Amino acid sequence: MLAYKFPLTSGNVTRFFALFILMLLLASGFMIHNSVNAWLTEKRYAMADITHAMQKRIDTYRFATWQIYENLAANAAGSASNSLQETRLRPDVYYLEKTRRKTEALIFGSHDSGTLDMTLRMSNYLDTLWGAENSTWSMYFLNGQDNSMILVSTLPLKDMASRYKESAISNIVEARRAEMLQQANALDERESFSPLRRFTWQNDHYFTVRTTFNQPGHLATVVAFDLPVNDIIPLNMPLENFQLKQDTTPVAEGDDNQDSSSSTRISWVNPNIEIAGSLASTPLQLVYRVPITGLVVDTLHNLLWPLLANLALLLMSLAGLFLLRQQSLRPSENQSAELESLRLLNEEIVGTLPVGLLVYDFANNRTIISNKIAEHLLPHLNLQKIINMSDQHQGVLQATVNNEVYEIRHARSMISPNTQVFMMRDQDRELLVNKKLQKAQQVLDKNHQSRQQLLQNLGHALQRPLAEVISSLQALAETQPAEQVHSSLEASQALSRLVDDIVLLNQLETLDWAPDAGSFNLQSLLDELVIELLPATRRKGLTLMIANQRSSDETRFGDRRAIGKILSTLLHYAVTTTTWGRVSVTVSAPEDRQDRLSIEIVDTGAGLSADEMSNTDFPYLGETHQDRYGQASGMAFFLCKQLCKQLGGHLEISASPDIGTRYSIQLHAPVEPQLDQEEKLLEGVNALIDITVDDVRKIVVHQLEDWGANCITPDERFSGQEHDVLVTDDPERLTPWSLLLVGDEPGFSQISSNQYRVNFNIGSAMQDALLTLIEQQLAQDGLDDGNAEQQDTAQLFASGYFQLFVDTVPDDVKRLYNEAANRDFNALAQTAHRLKGVFAMLNLLPGKQLCETLEHHIQQCDDSNIKNTTSEVDNYVNELLQQGNQ
Repeated sequence: MLAYKFPLTSGNVTRFFALFILMLLLASGFMIHNSVNAWLTEKRYAMADITHAMQKRIDTYRFATWQIYENLAANAAGSASNSLQETRLRPDVYYLEKTRRKTEALIFGSHDSGTLDMTLRMSNYLDTLWGAENSTWSMYFLNGQDNSMILVSTLPLKDMASRYKESAISNIVEARRAEMLQQANALDERESFSPLRRFTWQNDHYFTVRTTFNQPGHLATVVAFDLPVNDIIPLNMPLENFQLKQDTTPVAEGDDNQDSSSSTRISWVNPNIEIAGSLASTPLQLVYRVPITGLVVDTLHNLLWPLLANLALLLMSLAGLFLLRQQSLRPSENQSAELESLRLLNEEIVGTLPVGLLVYDFANNRTIISNKIAEHLLPHLNLQKIINMSDQHQGVLQATVNNEVYEIRHARSMISPNTQVFMMRDQDRELLVNKKLQKAQQVLDKNHQSRQQLLQNLGHALQRPLAEVISSLQALAETQPAEQVHSSLEASQALSRLVDDIVLLNQLETLDWAPDAGSFNLQSLLDELVIELLPATRRKGLTLMIANQRSSDETRFGDRRAIGKILSTLLHYAVTTTTWGRVSVTVSAPEDRQDRLSIEIVDTGAGLSADEMSNTDFPYLGETHQDRYGQASGMAFFLCKQLCKQLGGHLEISASPDIGTRYSIQLHAPVEPQLDQEEKLLEGVNALIDITVDDVRKIVVHQLEDWGANCITPDERFSGQEHDVLVTDDPERLTPWSLLLVGDEPGFSQISSNQYRVNFNIGSAMQDALLTLIEQQLAQDGLDDGNAEQQDTAQLFASGYFQLFVDTVPDDVKRLYNEAANRDFNALAQTAHRLKGVFAMLNLLPGKQLCETLEHHIQQCDDSNIKNTTSEVDNYVNELLQQGNQ
């Protein structure tokens, strides 16, 4: 007998999930019901305990009431004690003085000494009764003998009664007197109860028990106790929800011993739930009202995690039901359409195959899948024979059908052993296709070769005419410096560079180019690039910074022409894409790889676009930048990348929109060994560096220190230190024997006899300018020093003022130093003017000129030149003094 299997159908799964969800909802309902029932039961038991405690308290104070009336009040009647004292607080309000202070007593109204003794007895009795209590207790005694009112309480009655004229004590006493008088007049009511009340200043809840005692011939005596309830009500039951009212249901005698659940009852009074408990032997019931919202909140708080778990299970069940029905168990209305679409797609794929495909079921002798090629060949083939023969030849054999050769491949199905797969390939057609492909490849190779030859011949044919045109334009520009001639010259040079790029790229593609390695000086290559770029940068107002961090005498081994081509191409591209700002070139070498050369070109242009960056992989893929003078080359990046690869390096380009572009070039160029030079070119030369631009200062200081010069700055210069040349970029700071640094000079030019203007980017120009300046300085010093010194000394001695000169001039020179240090320009100008007068009187022309130069610097408040000129005056005076002493 076969075991019964549960059918996994859509209906069964839906019924299972519906039953599970129903059971889950029922479980949640039962859980909520049990929680609410437990909460209500807890409150019922709590109400039973509260009513039982209140009943005991009422019975206790019934007994205390009889004790006070029968024993204390009756025994004290007619007796008096002279030792008792009372204090009159206000009219008709008296305070009983006593030693024990658990309770205090007040007497309201006229009274005799017997009332005072009765009050003391009551207070002593209540001291004992309330000695261990912490709540507020009060007793009111309305004396029918003299109509006085006695108040005994645990409150500080004296302080409260004396501090406030209309105090709460007076209000409470007046209210109690009115209630007790009303009780005394009700002849048929001996005992009464008040509803729950609250002391507003202590948040204490209490109710009042009033008992009336009738006396023949006198007014009724009423005793009332304020019984607190705070100490008998649990903390989790708010006192505001309790209410003490008359019980309308009669309570049978002997109900004290019945079950607590029968003494309480629960009822729903919209929108609250009331739990009422009857007080036995009293016509009262205590009612606890709970809002429905409070019950709901407490229930949810107690069942939060179980309800969340049930809700999660419910959501998971609904989601599982939906997903199962959607994915696998939905009735198959769309399955037939989906299967039909799959069948049509299968037939389309099989029909478009370039080979014959046949899937045959030998168990049923039927064709499962076939296309037109297989159906055409099937009548001419013995499939069983093909299977037997192909097993002997690794599943492949050839067959001839109608003089056509076919390659038939055979495979068995892994799922169905009786199903065989046959693939039939037309060998003649494949041979024909291969011949056509070979012919097409030959034509393509021939086209490539023709294009390469065309570009090569065209480039060679254009190079010579362009060179002649450029030579003619250069000669014409020297004789006739017209704007049109310069524009034509630059356009011709750009066209020449484009033709050279085409020829070089063609050689790289045809593998006809090889690096021409040799020794070269990198600084000279950079100088040539600066001179080449000067017209373009000067025309656009750009700043060019060439920072060669290597030694200017360093020689490297590599293809100088290829490296120059890479740098020239990228620099021209950077200048074209930069509208304002500068183009910086930094040359360095990694510390761990001195055979590598690292060059970074950074511009502040508009940045390259993604289409423009794609030109790195293939030329002219994207549109390039252009300015009003021309357009950047679309093959520049691709050409430079190929050249870097040929030189054993690589090129990386990174660009940021509206910020600029960074070209990082890494090349393999080993350092050539050099002979150690015993003395550097500018060793012993002191150069004062007063350059404002920090980048220019770094470039110049590196060059000068590399040549052996000692570089000092105005801040580092100490008093009396001499310098041979001044190097500055501010024309206003020029002094004799100085160089003015600029970025648009094609070398160096003379400003005056001892001042030159030089391009700081061109190392050779800087070197030549410095050497020329030093040679002139040495020549003039050799001619002038002897004559000037002899003439000045002779004039000084001939005048007879040498002693006066010794006594006054050195002191004025010291004043110059002090006033320059304190920046006291007024005093400094007066001292310089006085020295100029001395030199003029003695006919010492060099000293007079130095003082005039100093006055000029004082007017401009130029601290650096003031210090320099003061030092020169000091040196001049010291030389005169030394010669005078000899």
